[in-house]
Amino acid sequence: MDDHELLRLHVAGNPDSFGYLVKRHRDRMWAVAIRTLGEPEEAADALQEAFISAFRRADSFRGDAKVTTWLHRIVVNACLDRIRRRQVRQADPLPEDEDRAAELAGPAEDDPAELRERRMDVLHALKQINTDQRSALVLVDMEGYSIEEAAAILGCAPGTVKSRCARGRAKLLPLLRHWQTTRGGSPAGPATEPAAAPAKNPVGTE
Repeated sequence: MDDHELLRLHVAGNPDSFGYLVKRHRDRMWAVAIRTLGEPEEAADALQEAFISAFRRADSFRGDAKVTTWLHRIVVNACLDRIRRRQVRQADPLPEDEDRAAELAGPAEDDPAELRERRMDVLHALKQINTDQRSALVLVDMEGYSIEEAAAILGCAPGTVKSRCARGRAKLLPLLRHWQTTRGGSPAGPATEPAAAPAKNPVGTE
C-alpha cells in the first residue's frame, strides 16, 4: 500500500497502518532531525514528538501533497520548536554565497575515522547557524530535496529557501574550510562553479 492509503486506514481506525508508515520513513526522518539538532537525545525527543503529533493529527492531512512532505514538515517544526526554546541568540545576517557547504562535507573515500570526524564537524557547524538557514540546508544540500520540495516542507516561497541556503552556506564555509583540501593535503582553491546536485545522503550520521 502507498503512503496515502496507510494514512487513510489509520484515520479509519486501523491499529497497524501508522506503524508501517513510521517504519517506512523513520530513517530519513531521523536523518533530518539529527542534522537539524546535532544532538542524538534532542533529535530522538523531537522525532518522538513529531510522530505523536502526526499520529494525532492524521485526520488534518488534506491529501494535496505527498505524505512524506507532510511528515517532514512536522519533523522540521518539532526540531525548530526545540531549538527556539533553547536558543539564546540569533545568527548575524550573512552575505550571499553560491558555494555549496555540502561539497566540503562530502564523504571521505578511504578513511572511516576521517568520515566520522567530518560528520561531527558538519553537525557542530550546523548548530552555529540560523535555524531557518539550517533547516533549508539540511533539506536541500544534505537530503537532496529540490528547492520547490523544501519550500513545501518549510511552508515558505522557493525564493526564501534559495536565500536561506545561500546565507547558510556562506556561514558554513569558513567553519568547514579545513576540509577543502586536495588528497595530498595542500589547500584547494575555493569552488568557482556550483557543485553538482548532492546525493540523497552525502553526509551520514550515526
